[in-house]
Amino acid sequence: MLTYYQSTADPALTFPAAVGQLEADVVIVGGGYAGLGTAISLQERGAKNVMLLEAQSIGSGASGRNGGFVFGGFSLDNADLLRQLGAVQGRALYQLTLDAVARIRQRIARYQIDCDAQYSGVLLANWFQDDKPLRELQQFMQSQLGVQWDWLGREQLREQLLSERYHAALFESNAFHFHPLKYAQGLARQLHSGGVAVHEASRVVSIERDGAHWRLQTAQASIRCREVVVCCGGYIERLYPALSRAIMPIATYVVATEPLGERLHSAMRTQAAVYDTRFAFDYYRPLADTRLLWGGRISIQDRTPEQVQRLLRADLLRVYPQLADVKISHAWSGLMSYARHKMPQIGRLPNGLWYAMGFGGHGVAPTTLAGEVLAQALTGEAEIPKGFSSYGLPSTFGPLGRLAAQATYWWMQARDAWRA
Repeated sequence: MLTYYQSTADPALTFPAAVGQLEADVVIVGGGYAGLGTAISLQERGAKNVMLLEAQSIGSGASGRNGGFVFGGFSLDNADLLRQLGAVQGRALYQLTLDAVARIRQRIARYQIDCDAQYSGVLLANWFQDDKPLRELQQFMQSQLGVQWDWLGREQLREQLLSERYHAALFESNAFHFHPLKYAQGLARQLHSGGVAVHEASRVVSIERDGAHWRLQTAQASIRCREVVVCCGGYIERLYPALSRAIMPIATYVVATEPLGERLHSAMRTQAAVYDTRFAFDYYRPLADTRLLWGGRISIQDRTPEQVQRLLRADLLRVYPQLADVKISHAWSGLMSYARHKMPQIGRLPNGLWYAMGFGGHGVAPTTLAGEVLAQALTGEAEIPKGFSSYGLPSTFGPLGRLAAQATYWWMQARDAWRA
């Protein structure tokens, strides 16, 4: 089954596979947001002879399957970020994510990307009756990060979200949501029109040193280049062991309802995107054609569309029982890339290979950030911020690590249920 995004994006947008003996200055492996972001940040700096290789089609992985939320921060909790790096360095990295949100807005306007962008903010809805943790979070964001998230009390919130499940919310007005695959396609169009060699159906099978250069092999091409940037995330498989072993691929699930028309207003009277305060939270948003897109859960299992539909339909009705007879039109899953420390992995190996990965759970702004800082480093404009090197590439221990992650998720899910 196609995802909702695939069924509503441009099916005519395709790029040829790489063929023959080729050369480039910089080769970027991966056609998701990190790869696209690196390429377009290089293009915006006037870089020439850049090539992007995608194994399948542009945005076919997490970048074209996600919830479409665009907001600041990383998967790592903001308080943990400041505690681990210190206030100055932690604030600096968080600010880079806000800069990335602004950069995405600017690129949508500058390149006229039609991606159903809805600039209506994001609501963090409190699943639990105790307002104190939410108040403390609001104070922390203001005092430590200089960000104002507006308070919505119970009655005010229930004018927007017609559910008995929520008790209050914080509203992030600078955030927005969009069609992630259309945005990825828009970036690819701009890259192609600006002279970047974009190749789909060009899975890289090996990356090796070739003297002072690199050589990459695909099924139909051999490419020699000066610099390589690997941006593969949850779909890296065994491409480059030093990177592959530092990634934990984790599945998440998404569905889209049939168009609801005016009936959408029986559940939502806002165009904001929504997520909640549980560890195992729901995330959802109204779509341009009045559907409701609903995502949630994480797992080491890549379930079938039928299984995803059953799971998320139950989650949706737990919040909005008034939508009991609504049909699900699309259901899908996708793999996110997590690091053990829950921070992005952005840097350069001792042998000179550049990388950007580990954006699972909170990736749209951080992948854009990664592209920008990598382009700065590749062009000699600035070094990669030192905060990222603090986290490194610790092993995720393969199948054992995934089992541990699943057990942790179940434990946190049980803790949420106990709190509720």
